[in-house]
Amino acid sequence: MAEGSVSVAEVETTFKKFAIHGDTKATGKEMNGKNFAKLCKDCRVIDGKNVTATDVDIVFTKVKAKTARVITFEQFSQALSELAPKRFKGKGQEEALQQLYGLIAGKEPANAGVTKVAKAAAVDRLTDTTKFTGAHKERFDETGKGKGKAGREEIPDASGYVGAYKGKGTYEDKVKEA
Repeated sequence: MAEGSVSVAEVETTFKKFAIHGDTKATGKEMNGKNFAKLCKDCRVIDGKNVTATDVDIVFTKVKAKTARVITFEQFSQALSELAPKRFKGKGQEEALQQLYGLIAGKEPANAGVTKVAKAAAVDRLTDTTKFTGAHKERFDETGKGKGKAGREEIPDASGYVGAYKGKGTYEDKVKEA
């Protein structure tokens, strides 16, 4: 990567994206320690050898104001200038900083490890209506669609021989009329 190839504006755009990540009230002007650590991890500033998560936390604490819990973009730039020589040993301060900017520019927060919908066999087995037995089986038709109220309650069938005479009275009543 050539020196000066990454502009500060690109780094600031990445700063804003990470600053608002996971916080609905964030404006993008200030970044908390968790998001700073996430930026360093996602952009591979933390390499596990030269720069660790502990180093990132120490630098964050060093550049922020005494009572503050967030850093501005200027403090963020200062933190990067402290991390750059550590990350790229054997290079000059400016060259190391440009390479660090190259790692950060144009990146967005990754959502790796975010919980996804379970597609386990156990869930499929429990929700498969073809395997239901007993009273539960009666609640679904052949396609697996629920029958609604008809599947939950026994609705009397008023058709047939007995149903035809319902409410007509008894045999004795009919004989007396005649």
